[in-house]
Amino acid sequence: MLSLALSAPHFTSAQDYPIRPVKMIVPFPPAGGTDNVARIFAQQVSQDLGQSIIIENRAGAAGMIGADAVAKAEPDGYTIVLTTNSTHVIGPLLNPKTPYSPTKSFSPIIYLAQSPSIMIVPVSSPAKTVKEFIELAKKNPGKLNYGSAGTGGIPHLSGERFQALSGTSMAHVPYKGTALALPDLIAGRLDVIFDSFSSGYPQSRDGKVRALGVSSPDRSPLVPELPAINEQLPGFISMTWFGVFGPAGMPHSVVNKLNASFNKVLKDPQLKEQLTKMGIDGIGGTPADFSKKLTLDTQEWQKVITDAKITLQSN
Repeated sequence: MLSLALSAPHFTSAQDYPIRPVKMIVPFPPAGGTDNVARIFAQQVSQDLGQSIIIENRAGAAGMIGADAVAKAEPDGYTIVLTTNSTHVIGPLLNPKTPYSPTKSFSPIIYLAQSPSIMIVPVSSPAKTVKEFIELAKKNPGKLNYGSAGTGGIPHLSGERFQALSGTSMAHVPYKGTALALPDLIAGRLDVIFDSFSSGYPQSRDGKVRALGVSSPDRSPLVPELPAINEQLPGFISMTWFGVFGPAGMPHSVVNKLNASFNKVLKDPQLKEQLTKMGIDGIGGTPADFSKKLTLDTQEWQKVITDAKITLQSN
């Protein structure tokens, strides 16, 4: 009887969950796009659940360090991760040594939102358009560089995809998050970053960098004057999604309660407005919907990686 009593907390039910603060790991540095999204949701979901959601930034290895920490956490609903397709699609496709399985090691909770990247260059760059940047890169093969949030992340793969489609060659400079790369771009030590819209757009709006285009299929309603990169480089589309996972084996009742809470706050007009200002579209849906999205996204990025012959050794 004693052993059963001691093990009871592991089988958390929706009725009493949560009875203490929930830790939400963000596997990227503070002030980046994913961190900004996490803090918006954490505030409102904590109010709905009646318990604090504590953000813990655990960056490194293009998000894999933080994601792996959640994969190995107790599956009781008190450790979750808000992350992107960098850790659950692209990283595992590129890195056979990924310490977790994006499907078997996690419980999908919700597909929260999606956003394009934004192509930004220093204000000192001679390139005023995507076409001009391509011409500049072709005139200087191997001499230009692009920053990323680390090998295997969306900004990295976007840069590789850009080179493959444009016939250019640039050096990859990985950072532990694009927020750490931005000062070097502003100073002109980097030539371009394919940053998340939520962190890159404010920099261009404030005149610190120059935006050349967005990576969505069409122009963003938020900045309709900014071209889609696809207009000048056909086929270039790169979307980042934001989703929440817990460790594999979480009770279905807890997964469903978290899913319901996130879906509820997605309907809040104030939160919608905050996301829109960041160039992010709220999505929502069921855990099953998220699983299907994960499968489809993996198939799409696998094709991109295969067609462009992208490997970790290509940098």
